[in-house]
Amino acid sequence: AAWQLCKQEKVEVTLVDAAPKVGGLIRDGFTTKQGKPCEAGMHGFWDEYKNIFSLVDDELKLGDDIFTDYAKQGQYSPRGLEAVWPIYRNEPQLPTGMGQALFTKFTNLPITDLVTAAPLVAAFSEMLSSDDAYDRFDQMSFKDLCKKMGVSRRLYTEVFEPMILTGLFAPGAQCSAAAAMGMAYFFVLKSQTSFDVRWCRGNVGEKIFRPWVEKMEQKGVITLPNTRVSDLLVDPSDPKLVRGVLLSDGSELLADHVVLGVGCTAMRNIVRASPSLASTSKEFAKMADLRGTDCMATRLWFDRVVDIPYSANPVWGFDEGVGMTVFNMRVIQAPLHDEEQGSVVEVDFYHAGQLLGMSDEAIVAKVHDNLGTMLPGFRAAEVVDSAVVRIPAGVTWFYP
Repeated sequence: AAWQLCKQEKVEVTLVDAAPKVGGLIRDGFTTKQGKPCEAGMHGFWDEYKNIFSLVDDELKLGDDIFTDYAKQGQYSPRGLEAVWPIYRNEPQLPTGMGQALFTKFTNLPITDLVTAAPLVAAFSEMLSSDDAYDRFDQMSFKDLCKKMGVSRRLYTEVFEPMILTGLFAPGAQCSAAAAMGMAYFFVLKSQTSFDVRWCRGNVGEKIFRPWVEKMEQKGVITLPNTRVSDLLVDPSDPKLVRGVLLSDGSELLADHVVLGVGCTAMRNIVRASPSLASTSKEFAKMADLRGTDCMATRLWFDRVVDIPYSANPVWGFDEGVGMTVFNMRVIQAPLHDEEQGSVVEVDFYHAGQLLGMSDEAIVAKVHDNLGTMLPGFRAAEVVDSAVVRIPAGVTWFYP
């Protein structure tokens, strides 16, 4: 919002951020025990993120080395490799849905299970037919929808549940069917190439957000890091009209318009601190019901290089109700880790509340054990450095 507004004439923009650097978790300076930089989770850039690619390439002109090339992705479970997603843009272009079905290689899942997904096409059509239909699907869990449409238990467990856990960061039984299908459409079905993904070759905060914020400041945007919004200021003559914000240092920032771009936890706190507005606006008051799901990012440095066939690997089956993705950082962020003696692996967890209470040492040991089960070469490797970043209620939960 700040970027679009600052490009308009006679618009003055102030950007308030509670984090030490504008950009929140993406720019926080997380480090390992030995002081190496790490991040609060990996951020993919899918083919439909055309606005971000335009920003990086055309407006910020950051060069050609920001993103990786497209690459195949693997899916793993404790049994080993379960599926391979190709680079769909390199395959013959077919009607969307058909190409994804034909070119995705499942190593263990029988075709008899795969075909039980077909009835979901009718559910998509019905959901998009009217607002009332969308509301009905929004009140139903995705798992219940799959049961209703006859999706096989194995297809749900091995394909759909992992997709929801890594896409919406919560189990299908706790996700709106409308949200789940909307996510599937955008990331998988909008076009054959929708699931093709690239990654940032370094820290997203440094390579994208830092030059972006600097560009906004050059355009006159005033940035206020380390500053929280304590309350919304309402017009005494019209309690539904917001005229500014009260900042954590006690000062008032008056404005013609206030744009809130915050997470669900921050939004709940703002609602609770703004009784005047919450009393007059039901929509605003309802935002106090927003909830978030817990995530965790881990990064491990090993004493030797272990072969990881694919650079990004969604994983299922290690912890019930927890999503997981394994990233080969030596490949994704090359040449950043070329001087390291061994593999550098990021393992991110979603809907991970059951893991957050573990000690860092126990989490690192668990990640090492999971990697050894997936890829036996890690069993002989030793962890030489690590980082664990806990993100409680860090992602919006699309509950039914």
